[in-house]
Amino acid sequence: MFAGAVATLLSALLAVSVMLAIHKYVTQDHINEIAVDGGRVAHEIEHDGVHPHMIEEDGRDLQVVDATGKVVASTPGLRGQPPMADFTPLPKAMSSSVVCGGVFPDGDCRLVVAQSAYRAGQDWVVYSSGHTIPLYVAPWLSATVFGAAALMAAAITALGHRIVTTAIRPVNTIRAELDTISESSPQRRVPLPPTHDEIHDLAESVNRTLARLHAAMTQQRNFTSNASHELRTPITAIRAEVEDALLAPEETTVRKLGEAVLVSVNRIETIVGDLLAIARLEAEQPVDGEPVDLATLVSAKCRDVSGRRKAFDCALQRGVVVTGDPSQLSRLLTNLLDNAERHAAGTVTVRVSHEPASGRDAKRFPLGVALLEVIDDGPGIEPDKRELVFQRFARLDTARDRNTGGTGLGLVMARKIAQAHGGTLRVEDSTAGARFVLRLPLAAVPVTAAPRGRT
Repeated sequence: MFAGAVATLLSALLAVSVMLAIHKYVTQDHINEIAVDGGRVAHEIEHDGVHPHMIEEDGRDLQVVDATGKVVASTPGLRGQPPMADFTPLPKAMSSSVVCGGVFPDGDCRLVVAQSAYRAGQDWVVYSSGHTIPLYVAPWLSATVFGAAALMAAAITALGHRIVTTAIRPVNTIRAELDTISESSPQRRVPLPPTHDEIHDLAESVNRTLARLHAAMTQQRNFTSNASHELRTPITAIRAEVEDALLAPEETTVRKLGEAVLVSVNRIETIVGDLLAIARLEAEQPVDGEPVDLATLVSAKCRDVSGRRKAFDCALQRGVVVTGDPSQLSRLLTNLLDNAERHAAGTVTVRVSHEPASGRDAKRFPLGVALLEVIDDGPGIEPDKRELVFQRFARLDTARDRNTGGTGLGLVMARKIAQAHGGTLRVEDSTAGARFVLRLPLAAVPVTAAPRGRT
C-alpha cells in the first residue's frame, strides 16, 4: 500500500510536470505564431503605409495604435473599440501578456502580443491576439499523459508487491520451520534461501543459535544424567547402611551407623557444593580483582604437609603477580594439587614463572603471562582425552576413575575460574605423568628477577 501510494503520487507529479512543460512549449509556439501576424502588419506600417481595414485570419484580432494611443486600424471584430491592451513594448522589441475582458467578451482571455513599429518618426504599436492554450493543451494529450502515469503507478505497485512478496517468502518459510522445532527435535535447522542477502545471513544466524541451543540442551541432559548417577551412589550407600541397621539393630550402634553414613553425606555435600560453585562461575559475575602473588599462594600450599601422602617439589619465581580473587585462585590451585596428588606415583611438581606473550596470545596477555604448572608422575593422560577431563563427571579408562575419590568436578571448576580471570587451563605434553598448565594475564606490577626458590 505504501509503495502504491508513493508510486501514485510520484506518477501524478511527473504527469503534471510533463503537462506543464508541454503547455509552456505550446504556448510559446502559439505566441510566435501570433507575433508573425503582428510582425507582418508592423512591416507594412514601416514601408507601405496603414490599411485601416485589416482582414482577420485564423480567429486572430489585430490593432494598430499610433503614438497618441489612438487606434488607426483593426480587424473587423474590434472596429471602433479602444486598444485591446495597455502595455507597450520597448522600441524594436516585442512583449506578450494574457488579457481578460476589456474589448474581449466577459470571461474570455486572450493572448496578446505587442510589437513596435516606426512610422513618421514616431513609435506605433501593433497588437495581435489569439486564444489562450488551456492547461490540458488537448484532451487526447492529457488523457495520454495521465493514462501513462496511471499505468506506470500500477506497474510500480505490482513490481513492489512482487519484490516484497519474494523477499518475505523465505522469512515465512523460516518462521514456519521455527514453529515446528521443539524440544523433541532440536537438531532441525531452518532452510537457507538461495540468495546471498540479509535474509540468508539471518537464516545462518538462526541456525547457529539453534546449534548452540542444541549443544546446551545436550550438555544439560548429560549433566542431569551424570549428576543423578553420581548422587545415586552415595544415596544408595546411605540407604543400604540404614536398612542394615533396621534389619539387625543389635549388630550396630548409632556411632557406627553415623560414621558409615557420614562418608556418603560428605560426598553428597562435596558434589552439591561444587555444582553450586560452578553455577556461580557460569553466571559470569565480575571477579573482584586485587593483586595476588602466585608464588606466595603456592608456597602456602606447599608448606601445608598435613594429610599428604605424596611428596611436593615446588619451584617458585617470586613476584609473579596477577589480578584476581584470592579465594577463587586458591580454590583453583587446591583442585589442581588434589587432582595431581590423587594420581601421582610419588611426587607432585609445582612451578611458578612468567614469560612474554607471543603470537595470538599477545592480545589476551598484553603485559606477559603468569605461568603455573602442576605435574604429577602418574599414568598421564592420552592426547585425545585431554579435553575430556574438563567435562563434568568425566571418567577416563585409566587409573583416573572414581575410585580415586574425586567428584569429577574439580577440574571443571578450575578451568571456569581460569576463564573468569581471563586465562586458560590446559593439559600439555610432559615427559612423564600429566602436566596441567595455567596461564593468567600478568598484572601491571614490576616482576622481580629474583632466582627461583624451592620449597
